[in-house]
Amino acid sequence: MSTVRKVPMRKCVGCGEMKNKKELIRVLKTPEGEILLDAGGRKNGRGAYLCPSSDCLRKAERSRGLERSLGVRIPPEIYEKLRKEMDQLGE
Repeated sequence: MSTVRKVPMRKCVGCGEMKNKKELIRVLKTPEGEILLDAGGRKNGRGAYLCPSSDCLRKAERSRGLERSLGVRIPPEIYEKLRKEMDQLGE
């Protein structure tokens, strides 16, 4: 008798779609308060998930979805840093 493994699903804070956890990128707020991308999804801290597209990051910035999920105000320079890191991951 085989067992069926449950696939973890997460919601993108940009577009609001539920997707497989492995398809999304985790944005992390470390215990020190630093905001960064967690490509492996294993670092300690509060996480929020985004689709790997700059469009979803733009939507999350406009709707403040990322700020609500992480519970902290995010300055524009952090969004720029996240955008650059996402571009590097996409290559």
